[in-house]
Parts: sequence; structure tokens; C-alpha cells
Amino acid sequence: MNPTATPALLLALLLLLLVVAFSAGTEVAMLSVNRYRIRHRAQAGSGTAQTLEGLLERPDEWLGANLVILAAASTFASAIATILAQRTGKPFAVPLTVVLLTIVVIVFCELSPKIYAAANPEGVALHAAPIYRVLVLVTRPALWLTNALANGFLSLVRFGRTPVAATQTLSAEELRTVVSEAAPLIPARHRQMLLSILDLGRMTVNDVMVPRQEIVSIDLNESWEDILDLLRQTPHTRLPVYEGELDNLIGVLYMKRVANELVRGTLTRERLLELARAREPYFVPAGTSLSVQLGFFQRNRRRFAFVVDEYGGIEGLITIEDILEEIVGEFTTDPATVTHKDIHPERPGVFIVNASATIRALNRALGWQLPTGGPKTVNGLLLEHLETIPDKGTMVRVGNYEFEVLQLGDNAIRTVRVRAPGLGQAA
Repeated sequence: MNPTATPALLLALLLLLLVVAFSAGTEVAMLSVNRYRIRHRAQAGSGTAQTLEGLLERPDEWLGANLVILAAASTFASAIATILAQRTGKPFAVPLTVVLLTIVVIVFCELSPKIYAAANPEGVALHAAPIYRVLVLVTRPALWLTNALANGFLSLVRFGRTPVAATQTLSAEELRTVVSEAAPLIPARHRQMLLSILDLGRMTVNDVMVPRQEIVSIDLNESWEDILDLLRQTPHTRLPVYEGELDNLIGVLYMKRVANELVRGTLTRERLLELARAREPYFVPAGTSLSVQLGFFQRNRRRFAFVVDEYGGIEGLITIEDILEEIVGEFTTDPATVTHKDIHPERPGVFIVNASATIRALNRALGWQLPTGGPKTVNGLLLEHLETIPDKGTMVRVGNYEFEVLQLGDNAIRTVRVRAPGLGQAA
């Protein structure tokens, strides 16, 4: 060979090593890039992002092109390095060149490009997208043959090919992780709302309903004076009307219509019964998920439903506001100062809690970790642990939380004092 060709061979070797580095780095970037960010940029009109999105939808094509150039560059680089080593005439030139070439490839053509690409996947992938588009077109004949052989081999081992779109679908838990990791970009309140929306599918109407014993309602068997007092004092806009037992529902009374009758002085027991029957009660089965129930409210144009068990007995009451509060939090005039309507701070780490409050509400409002797999309310949780109706002043520990029974009524715990772990334990 002509010795004057040595500089050209050295230049060719350098270019081939650059191709190997390009192949290694861009492969990591293309596999690591956030597909949803690229899709957003593509929808915003970025031509490069559109090209990259098209490549990512067919990974077999760009991976095949990458493999072709990587294999070719590595083979030719090894051959040129061997020729250059032989030209030196030294006895150990060839093995020494192999060692040096291996070190150069590992450090400068593999590790360094991959580390950089893993740290900057979007930028590297966007810059590489136009190049890969050309490479795919140039290597298409070879790709057709190699892909056919690869798919044939996979068919032999009974490996079913999964569509790319299916592998990119995120589960609810994966979406929770995405939202949680977006903390620097999304305000904490908005992030909590997004997580709450994802929780709706896991929660049921039993988790947020007003329990049966706390439903404010009108019994037509009560005296007319007591009924009028309730109508004048109630803060609610709708009241269930029943006769004798809550399960014997007659209808739902709209206070706006009652107020008009009261102003005109035309409200009688018979007129009250007529107004109640004008709106039939709406029932939903216990265990219905909140996401499904929200859809029911929208389709049926309802804001108010009774939760019934398998025997048709009323377990509680749920409103559309209850579901919305699970997303946006309690509807209060000053959310910064009011934690929850059933929670009242007594001193640092100690709270007076309405025992009918749900365990989930306490965990959410105070960041506690009370068990949620069993009973839904504090009353149910304590009765499960005690296995009896306790006396006033009874102390019970659930995990790291200490409960003191303050008030009892109707065979249930009404109010408790809770000492949270840490500061509350020392108080």
C-alpha cells in the first residue's frame, strides 16, 4: 500500500469512531426521551418533533438503521486500526492497537456519549431525528431483510409483537407518579387536585357519604311545630321527607319552594307532603365508585342520592358537593385556616375530632397514616379495636395514635381527642 494513504486512514478511523459515538448516544436518547413532551411539541407545530414522533412510533426502523451504521462503523474501524498497526512493523503493534481501540471505544464512543445523552435525551433526540430519517430511507432495503429475519425468529420463539401505542399507555398508578414528579412545575394545590381525581376510581360512595344517623330529615309523624322549627333553622337546601322510618322515604323537599310557601303563609302538612312527592328520591347502590357516581349525577341531572345496601336499606346520603370536595377540598371561607369541619385543633399535636369523620378525611387533612382497609369512620375504627361500646374517658391506641373517648350517644362514639405521634405524645 502507498504509505501516503496513512493520514487518510487515520481520518477515516476518526470519522468511524465518531459514527460509533453518534450511534451509541442517540440510541440512549431516543429510548429515554419523554414521548409525551415530544408529542406536545409536535402538536404545537414543531417539525423536528413531528419527525421524532414518527420515528418513535416505528422503533424497529430507526433501531435497525442504527444497528446497520453501528455494525458497519465498528467493522471498518477495527479493520483500519489493524492495517495502521501492521504498517508500523512492530511485533506487538496489533495486540496493543486492539487494547487501545477497545479503551477508546468504551470510554469515548460508548460511555461518554451515553451518559451525556441520558442527561439530555430531548435535545440529543431532536437533533438526531432528521439524520435518522435519512438513514432509515438509505438503509431501508437492508432493514427489510434484517427485520424479516428478526420477526421470523421471534415468531419461532412465540413472541407476540405488542403495538407501540399499547406499550405507551400509562396506568393510574403511573400517572400518579408522573404528577408527583412534576412537583416543581405544578403548584401543590393543583397537584393534590390531580391526584384526587385519580383517586376517584378507587373510592366508593361509602367513603364520603353522610351516615344514616346524621342525615337531617323530616318525619311527618312529628308535631307540626317541630317540623316548622326544623324548616326555619336548617342550613340545607334539600331535606328528605319520610314517615316513621327513614327507609319509608316519601320524597325530597326543596327549601326554595318551602320558603315561598312560608312567606305566603300557605304551608300546611298536606302541602308539605305534596311538595315532597313532587321529587322522587334517587337511590344508588353501596360500593359505587365516585367516578361512576359523578357520571350518574351528570347524566341524571341530580345533586343528591341515597346510598342503599343489598337489602334496600338506606346507609347514607351523598351529594355532588361531597364528590367535588374530594377533588378541591372543603368548601370553606378560609381554606388556609380551616383544616376540616370535623377536626378542631386543641393544642400542637392534639385534636378534637368528630368520630363520624372518615378516616380518609383525617389522613388527608392532617397527613396521618391511620389504616383505611377496614372501617371508614373513626367511630368504626375504635369499635373494631375495642370490640365493645366504650365508656367516656376510655383510651385506645391505634398504631402510633392515641384516642380518648370524650362523648357517647346512640350506641356510638361521638367525639374523641386524638394525640398524634411526635409532639402530641409528649404533650
